[in-house]
Amino acid sequence: MKDKKPPPSTIVLLVRHGLTPTTGVKLPGRARGLHLSEQGRKQAEAAAARIAKIEKVVAIYSSPLERARETAGIIAKARNMAVRIERGLLEVDIGKWTGLSLREAAAKAEWRAVQQHPSGFRFPGGESFTEMQARVTGALARIVARHTGKIVVAVSHADPIKAAVAHAIGTPLDLFQRIVIGTASISALAYSLSSSAALTVNSMDGDLAHVGVK
Repeated sequence: MKDKKPPPSTIVLLVRHGLTPTTGVKLPGRARGLHLSEQGRKQAEAAAARIAKIEKVVAIYSSPLERARETAGIIAKARNMAVRIERGLLEVDIGKWTGLSLREAAAKAEWRAVQQHPSGFRFPGGESFTEMQARVTGALARIVARHTGKIVVAVSHADPIKAAVAHAIGTPLDLFQRIVIGTASISALAYSLSSSAALTVNSMDGDLAHVGVK
């Protein structure tokens, strides 16, 4: 009796939303009403054009926030597909830090913990990084189970994507800040029954055909 061939890996293309007017200036958190800038839309269009060359994408998921939905919508339009909203892809809830400038946040005593010991930090009135990572990886697990052996797109935010990448490659959460995720970048994670791997991280340009190899 021949052994059954294991099912192919499920590939998740994690896309960070495009540039917004506050990117690199403020911490918007989950505040509503933040949209892509003109440059951000161009970034999303470039990501959409790259993803459009991958034939086997079967679903497009997005965080509920406008900047993510707008990015996902541009990707979906290029493929004539619908966007599915997944709350697990939301930005980390930064609670009372919402709206702070990066300069104000960096001046806080807690900033060192955010950068060097995130696993032990909770945003005042918000979420811990540990909770955020569990939420995001749980959402990806549900998506992978729904689309076994296929390729899907998931549009999210910098910290959730960094946390997902760290989890996939076995990097401790306390080191996840070393992972860089630029606006409209694409990170491809492969999930099999027994393991996970990063095929590419923070990819900003070039051909993505290799992520479709099973």
